Amino acid sequence: MSLIKHVSCGSVVCTAALVTACAAISSGDSASNIKPAFVAGAIAKTSYDGVADDLLTAGLGKSGLAGAAPAVADPVNPTVAELRRLAIYNNYRALVDVNTNGGYGSLYGPNVDVNGNATTSEGKIAGSEYLAYADDGTGTRNVTMMAQVPATFDPKNPCIVTAASSGSRGVYGAIGTAGEWGLKHGCVVAYTDKGTGIGVHDLATSTVNSIDGARQSAASAGKASNFTANVPAADLAKFNATAPNRIAVKHAHSQQNPEKDWGRDTLNAISFAFYVLNEERGESIAGGAHARSFRPANTIVIASSVSNGAGAALQAAEDDTEGLIRGIAVSEPSIQLKPNPDLIVKRGATVIKGAGKPLLYYMTLANLYQPCATLAPAAAGSPGANFVPGAAAASRCAALKTKGLLAATDTAGQAAEALAILRSAGWQAESDILHASHYAFATPPIAVTYANTYGRFGATDAICGFSFAGVDAAGKPAPVAAAALAQAFGTGNGIPPMSGIQIINDRNPAGPLRDGASSSPSSGAADLNADGAICLRNLVMASDANAARVRSGIGELLRTANLRGKPAIIVHGRADTLVPVNLTSRPYFGQNRIAEGSASRLSYIEVTNAQHFDTFIDNPAVPGYDSRVIPLNVYLFRALDAMYAHLKQGTPLPPSQVVRTMPRGGEPGKAPALSAANVPPISPTPAPSDQITFSNNTVTIPD
Repeated sequence: MSLIKHVSCGSVVCTAALVTACAAISSGDSASNIKPAFVAGAIAKTSYDGVADDLLTAGLGKSGLAGAAPAVADPVNPTVAELRRLAIYNNYRALVDVNTNGGYGSLYGPNVDVNGNATTSEGKIAGSEYLAYADDGTGTRNVTMMAQVPATFDPKNPCIVTAASSGSRGVYGAIGTAGEWGLKHGCVVAYTDKGTGIGVHDLATSTVNSIDGARQSAASAGKASNFTANVPAADLAKFNATAPNRIAVKHAHSQQNPEKDWGRDTLNAISFAFYVLNEERGESIAGGAHARSFRPANTIVIASSVSNGAGAALQAAEDDTEGLIRGIAVSEPSIQLKPNPDLIVKRGATVIKGAGKPLLYYMTLANLYQPCATLAPAAAGSPGANFVPGAAAASRCAALKTKGLLAATDTAGQAAEALAILRSAGWQAESDILHASHYAFATPPIAVTYANTYGRFGATDAICGFSFAGVDAAGKPAPVAAAALAQAFGTGNGIPPMSGIQIINDRNPAGPLRDGASSSPSSGAADLNADGAICLRNLVMASDANAARVRSGIGELLRTANLRGKPAIIVHGRADTLVPVNLTSRPYFGQNRIAEGSASRLSYIEVTNAQHFDTFIDNPAVPGYDSRVIPLNVYLFRALDAMYAHLKQGTPLPPSQVVRTMPRGGEPGKAPALSAANVPPISPTPAPSDQITFSNNTVTIPD
């Protein structure tokens, strides 16, 4: 190390590279790299050569991610490396369409370079991966953090990108979105599972998983358990006797309402990333320590991710009082706002008043009405309609009529009325044909999980008669298959159904049964458990003690949309059926303008023909997504490009606008290949007819 220039900092002698650090000492800040107090236990470090294994693809490369699932030598005893490979494979594919006709390998994917050029490379990225828990010392939070430092990290151009997991996923949950962009650009990627993740406690055998997915007894794991349900031994024995084979899952059953801390968890992940980066790349100082060579003052930090991870990024930006974050670029954020009855969102003749709605409000509404709405004429030809049997959907319509929740007297009228209720609540007409697939694959699990987490209900509470368990061939509760449980870290998404774990209707008249095949206890009708859906809805709308618990939990989550003047880009698909734009991004944009006024630097980009689940696009189970929608992931990457150029070079951010894309068309399931013409760029100067504006408390969206 050449000593070009020395600066005295008390007992520390600094080279020129440490002038910034020395200046920090004079202002009371430490120049030494100090492990954050929230880091619990040891930090695991693994280095990957970028050939046999790597940071982005777990050694699978672009081709392997698009191929068959990686093999596990002993299915009931997977190695930690095998679990990691499975986790990266499944999480990447869960967020990204890996079909080449959908743009994989040409517009995005490991082989596409930072300039958007498709190369012949497999896209493997060498570097170091650090893993640790954030906890308060009790072992009850154990939020997983991970920092990936690519070998291509340039100390002259340091950058960090956050990648909080989407949904309830584990720490690899954003690897194919913000993780891929960050690694390709040589940035350190700061991941967190946000206190949800793959925490699976088999209550019958009392086995849990650790930070790397390996399973062991809860007793031997102790504080190192990712999640152990808080149930006294005597109560657990009694519960197991009356409700055998049940499973507790961290997001649903931690009793901590982790969402309230997602901003802090993301900020902790940034601080953790700075720490390990400085340990690895920081300059050595006296005593064998490392300097804080990289810090917010000289490192670009972009908060990013999608869905829940995007919501966590926005929360972090709102909570950031230390100046850790320079900019934000997120996609389809699940974000919940404090009520503002004066805020108006207007698209054409449709006007919605208020600053959005809490997630459980609109998710329990969808859970109640979506099955019936799938029978409406406007929903004809829905991708995945076969997963919502017509007879069961008609029974749901009839149940809603019986309960006074619909007025029409025939199935056709009830279905049209149910769809109208969803539209009036905020769903766009573009979502009409997507309700069936969303109900089949997403809505009930989210309604059940979030009702539990917001109310801080435990696994033994079985709120609204719901629990989790494996099932036998008849759909009755049974032990989860040994291989499925052993591999849950690699195959699960943190929210049942997953990895052999199903949602159980404990109130089914003939005894506990898989929820989708069960009947309502009040009628015995096979109506997709309308009673359970009504119970979940009442947790949001009623006034009993359980509802009060849920509303209290929701109250802890509501945000102000004050990003503290940070530059930000939100991209969102107009047809989003899981996180509707009218209830989230549109009002967030307006509330940000109210909160920050002229200091607001938020651009809102709404993309037509785009929705929440890119993984559905070329999935053969739901033909019709391919011909109708385009990948929103393309626009997340463009937003990140724009934010990086803004922070690095001062390039102006694109104005708020609607980007009008072109569907691929063709026969459902056999759509032609996506081309650049289908996904036009975000315009630096959008036409007036495409501009999204705000004035007089009103967000105006072009039709």
